[in-house]
Amino acid sequence: MQEIEERLAKVDLLIEAIKANKDKMVYTAVRDTGFTVRECGMEVDVILTRLAGFKEMLPTFAERQPICGQDQRVALILPYNGSAWLNVAITSIYLVGNRVRVKFASRDSDIAHFTESLYHPIFGEAISFEYSSGRTFLKNAISDDRTPAICLFGTDRYAWQYLESTRAHQKKFVFEGPGKDPFIVLPGADLEAAARELAFSKYLYAGQTCTAPERVYLHESIHHDFLELFIEYSRAVKMGDPADPATEMGPVASQRAIEGIKAQLEEALARGARIVLGGKIEGNLVYPTIVVGASQDMLGMQSETFGPVAFVMGFSTDKEVLQLARDNRYGLRAAVYGSEEEAARLGGELVGEPYCHQVTEMTFGRFGTVSVNQPRSESWVGAFVSKPVGGYGYSGWIWETVEDEFILKQGPKLLSLETSLEITG
Repeated sequence: MQEIEERLAKVDLLIEAIKANKDKMVYTAVRDTGFTVRECGMEVDVILTRLAGFKEMLPTFAERQPICGQDQRVALILPYNGSAWLNVAITSIYLVGNRVRVKFASRDSDIAHFTESLYHPIFGEAISFEYSSGRTFLKNAISDDRTPAICLFGTDRYAWQYLESTRAHQKKFVFEGPGKDPFIVLPGADLEAAARELAFSKYLYAGQTCTAPERVYLHESIHHDFLELFIEYSRAVKMGDPADPATEMGPVASQRAIEGIKAQLEEALARGARIVLGGKIEGNLVYPTIVVGASQDMLGMQSETFGPVAFVMGFSTDKEVLQLARDNRYGLRAAVYGSEEEAARLGGELVGEPYCHQVTEMTFGRFGTVSVNQPRSESWVGAFVSKPVGGYGYSGWIWETVEDEFILKQGPKLLSLETSLEITG
């Protein structure tokens, strides 16, 4: 028990270091990611709460041992669309007794150096940072016997190319990937609350999160009224300089995402959909955009958008929307608004198992997290700390060799548990 308490004490020191350097952390993130001061400040506040929440996991962690042996490290590859929350991923692996080698996205080098400046005085060599290319880092981690496990945040296309090498080297490979999250509004929903939540979660970080709602399904009976509210909230979003505290949404960071958004909009218009708000793109600044009359097979309903664009489609029955929501290769998160009974019933049809589990093949049509009449701020409490996060399909998986059998797992997970083992004997 003493070792875990000592590690928690170091996380307490990290909390104090982040508090003392909050402004610098925020403005470093603004420069590197293009997210707004408002967003980055909110993120720091949330992450301070989550880091403190690790104390609740002490009994669980005390019964586990690290996956790493002496002189071994877990390799952690982080995404570009984050700053403060990445501390939770790093420390969750450390708290179960592992040494960690961390690779930030190349474009986040300032954030990486800043984070390292906070970590080194506290954690020493237990948590190290590397600045090689992502491909070099991952290739070396897979071939290195001193790396028993790899945790990767990224795209499914990028992760798939490491299947055979992961199997050959018998590494544990924990992948967290994209989403194409449905947002479903049923009759009986509180339309004001639902529209407000959709606008907030859609435009937060300019839609550049894997858990941003991207497919909006509206029951025909409330389609018009809800759409009017959503347009109103979307129109009110304040665009501008990310460094201006009054700005609510800044640019899209990835040029690849910009090109994807343009392609999705062009295809939707060519196939009869209509843009009822926005559609304007200036450089990397994408204005809040709402597309109606979408069809299920459009690019905007199938491929990740990763920007402030919502594609809206109507439906007439619960059976129909259940089928539509399941019809995607990603299964990270879903949100359902409606009467308590109907929303809960539909949510229960969509959600997968509470924790990741072995599957015989990729499982589609299920979601790792389903929020029912609940804002993001509530449904995401404790994420990556005590709340397992992850999904089905190409949204995330684990490859692992167990007793010479190469297995696949899917569903929500905690990095802390996936990089540790139960103490036996």
